[in-house]
Amino acid sequence: MSSTIKTHVNDESVEDFLNGVDGDTKRQDAFKLLEIYKRATNEPAKMWGSSMVGFGLYHYKSERSAQEGDWPLGAFSPRKQNLTLYVTHGMTGLEDLLDKLGKHKTSKGCLYINKLADVNINVLEDIVKRSYEEAKKNLLS
Repeated sequence: MSSTIKTHVNDESVEDFLNGVDGDTKRQDAFKLLEIYKRATNEPAKMWGSSMVGFGLYHYKSERSAQEGDWPLGAFSPRKQNLTLYVTHGMTGLEDLLDKLGKHKTSKGCLYINKLADVNINVLEDIVKRSYEEAKKNLLS
């Protein structure tokens, strides 16, 4: 039995979504992230589900769960609690940059930032770019 992921790319407006983000700082930070991702990936922004902005796409099949679907190579979401950046290949290989980033938290595949003023923007852009390039190299090869 095959299952599919519930979050899909759609034609909703990224700008409309970001304009609806609560809080001036979070909304401004979300638009800054949009620009960072556009520069770092050279991909157009697309809405994934109702709250994730993604860049690029790859198709995956999980041998463990029989799940398959499409997923962005890079993505972020301005969540209520924090800005969440999805790091497709995990944090491996980003340690040197994470050490210089500033105030953040991580999980296996996510980078959490309260506000962009807490981090070094140049380092953040390097993280987004490296993460995207690694995901593209590893997942599309």
